[in-house]
Amino acid sequence: MNLFQLNKQHQFIIALSLAAIMVTLALLGPLLAPHDPLETDFVQILTPPNPEYLLGTDQVGRCILSRLLCGARISLGMTFGMLSMIFVLGIFIGTAAGMRGGITDTVIMRIADTILAFPDLIFAIAVVGLLGPGITNTICALAIIWWTKFARLTRVLVRTAIHSEAVIAGQMAGAGTVKLVRHYLLPTILPPLLTQLSLDIGNMMLALAGLSFLGLGVQPPTPEWGSMLSEGREYLQSAPWLVIYPGLATFMVVVVFNILGDATRKYLNPEIS
Repeated sequence: MNLFQLNKQHQFIIALSLAAIMVTLALLGPLLAPHDPLETDFVQILTPPNPEYLLGTDQVGRCILSRLLCGARISLGMTFGMLSMIFVLGIFIGTAAGMRGGITDTVIMRIADTILAFPDLIFAIAVVGLLGPGITNTICALAIIWWTKFARLTRVLVRTAIHSEAVIAGQMAGAGTVKLVRHYLLPTILPPLLTQLSLDIGNMMLALAGLSFLGLGVQPPTPEWGSMLSEGREYLQSAPWLVIYPGLATFMVVVVFNILGDATRKYLNPEIS
């Protein structure tokens, strides 16, 4: 292993470690929270950071630190859950389009092109506006948009891989469609798909936070970083910590997972410098 590959491996391990720490904190958030994130205390309204409330309190006296820790599980959980569902759906649809070709490929790709013609956030706002605000409708709106990206990428990868020597050898050996996909196609197309998946974590989290900020995603009083930003914007001048800490938490998570995505891309593609 040369020096450049070693450096990429170290970058990947460091980025993965940071991401693992954040996921662990999110999972343990309710246990680490010093107060009940939903408990109100009208004596402690808009209290600045102090020894009891390390990050201060909000407009109804709730602990910001506790809401951030508990909200991490919701924000990251929704992000990973959404991407996992979309990842599997996109691979299934893209593989079907790439292998069958013909009218199936044409219909699927035209549907994907039509959806991709609209800006992501505007399309999501329109869908949630029609269905109504809430976690379920937010998930549906983003799923309608995001599957197209993985489906198109999978379709291109399948169309390329299907002519490879390994796949041709599998066909000559009499492998059925399921076995051909599982043993010959997936090992070839998964690395670039996993790279795209890691790069989309930050984008998905920002999309979910954006919808919650607009009041279309997670609804109060559930602690979620986007909704916390939305609630705190009215107190930006008098109590800036209501916006600073949720914004900083979102920024840090997005940066770490973007770094992880870039490190994954370089690690899985040694030719990239």
